[in-house]
Amino acid sequence: MAQITSTAAVTIPTSPLLAAQLELGINRDEAQDMAAEPAATLPASQSLGFALGWDYAHHGLTPPALHLFAASPLRQGYQAGCATFGHRTLRAHRHTQLWLALRTHAWTRGRSFEDVQVTPNYLQQIEVSHCPITRQRLDDHPGSSKQRSIDRVRNDAGYAAGNLVMMSRAANQAKAEHGWLQALELARSVEAGPIHRIASLGPAEWQRVAVLTSFVTELSHEEAAAVPLLVLPPNRLRLFNPIQALQALVTRQLATPGWSARLARIEALLPTEGAKGDFNRFLMALAPRVLAVQDLAQEPQIRWALEDAWQQPLLQKRWLRFALHLNAAQTEALVQRAAAKRLISCMHVQQHSQPSATEGWALERKGFCTPSVQDVTSSAYSERANPSFTGS
Repeated sequence: MAQITSTAAVTIPTSPLLAAQLELGINRDEAQDMAAEPAATLPASQSLGFALGWDYAHHGLTPPALHLFAASPLRQGYQAGCATFGHRTLRAHRHTQLWLALRTHAWTRGRSFEDVQVTPNYLQQIEVSHCPITRQRLDDHPGSSKQRSIDRVRNDAGYAAGNLVMMSRAANQAKAEHGWLQALELARSVEAGPIHRIASLGPAEWQRVAVLTSFVTELSHEEAAAVPLLVLPPNRLRLFNPIQALQALVTRQLATPGWSARLARIEALLPTEGAKGDFNRFLMALAPRVLAVQDLAQEPQIRWALEDAWQQPLLQKRWLRFALHLNAAQTEALVQRAAAKRLISCMHVQQHSQPSATEGWALERKGFCTPSVQDVTSSAYSERANPSFTGS
C-alpha cells in the first residue's frame, strides 16, 4: 500500500500531570486532586475528555463554551492543566487550534482519533488552498460553504493518518457517508439528469468524490485501473490500490521539467515488450497536456490541468490497456523500484505493510471509539455541533 507524501509527521508527546493552582471555579486542593489522579483510572470517554482539556490549557487556549459545564471531563482537564501550567504555555498556531477543534469534534461524536501521527504538523501537511472537489478557494469564515474542513475519506474509519483530506464545508457535507460505489452512482445519476445537482454538487464534483473515495477502497486490479484520475491524491492520503499509485505518480511527472527522461526510465522497468509499447502509446496521449501545464504558474491550476486530461476517453482507454499487462504485485514492485531509483520528481512514496496501513483507523469498530465512549458522548452531547468547526 502506498502513501504519497512530501514530509513525515511528527509526534507530540503527552505531558505528565502535575499539581498546582487554578482559578475558574475550582480551589487549590481540588486542582491538586484532579491533576494527581491517573488518567488511566478514568472511564475511556472521561479520560479522552480530560486529556483534551489538558491540551487546551497546555497551549493557552480556552475550550468551546459548550463543554465548560461543571460535570464535563474536558473542563476538569482544562482546569487541572491551567493549575499546572499557569502562564507557562506552549505557543499555539492556527494548526494547533484546528487540531484541538478536530479532536473535540471527534470526541463529542464518539469517533476514534489517532493522536500519535495526527498532530498539528500533520494537519499543516494536508492543508490546501483550494477544495479538491469544488476547486473553490477555501476560507476560514464559520458557516461559509467554502470554510476549511477535515473529511474522513473512508467513513467507516476514524480520524487517522492516511484517511484525512482538507476540503470545503459544502463538499464535506455533501460527501457525508458516501463511499466509492454510492458516490459513483450519484455521479452517474446527476450526469444523466433530469436533476443535475445533488447537495450542491454537479456531475464533475461527484465524479471527483467517487475517485477520491476509490483511493481508500480495496478494489480489484482491473476495477482500479478503470477509474480515471479525475482528482489527484491529496498529500498524505494512503492509496490502497497499487495501480492508482502508479497512475498518480506518472501523471504528476508531467508537471516538472525532465519528465520525458524519467518516464522513459520507468518504461525500461516494465516486464514485457507489450507493456512497454502500450505504456509509450499512453504517454503519447497524455503528453499534449504538458504544453498547457508549462504555461501555468499556480500549483492548483497545474493540478486541474492534469486531472482534466483524464476526461479524454482515449487517454483512459490507453491507460487501461497498459495497466492490464500488470497485476497488483507487479505494479507495487514497479512503484517501489521507481522510487528507489529516484525516478519520481517532487514526490515521496512511503510503503506500508498491510497491518500498519490501517493502524489506528478503528475499522473493527466502524471508526468509533469503544462502545462506552460512543454511548457516553452521544448521550451527553446528543451530537451537538461545534458552530466554528466542520468535520465528518
